[in-house]
Amino acid sequence: MADKKYIKQTKPFRVPTTDGKLIEEHFGHASTQTGGFSVAHMVAPPHWSEPHQTPEFDEITIVTRGRKLIEIDGEEVILNAGETLLIKAGARIRYANPYDEETEYWSVCIPAFDISTVNREEE
Repeated sequence: MADKKYIKQTKPFRVPTTDGKLIEEHFGHASTQTGGFSVAHMVAPPHWSEPHQTPEFDEITIVTRGRKLIEIDGEEVILNAGETLLIKAGARIRYANPYDEETEYWSVCIPAFDISTVNREEE
């Protein structure tokens, strides 16, 4: 049988979290051993946030439901459902959902998300 020229993802890797956030990696290091890019579906609960980070990868965020507050090098950007945002590698960022409803979004990282290159700050 010849190598397939596609991968159909039916069982994304569910990243274990302790903050109530759902992270399902469809493509990336954990799910498909893909290093060039990663794609993850996420749902952030109301009043969720994570520490500042300075990733060594570009990240595209696509909000499908709700809204998300993103601090980028000290500037606050609100991303609403139907909007997208590209943040270039090296920016100091902080993702949050300070609102009363869930935020659902997709994240594409190039190269793939890697915990060793996200550079999260201690809170």
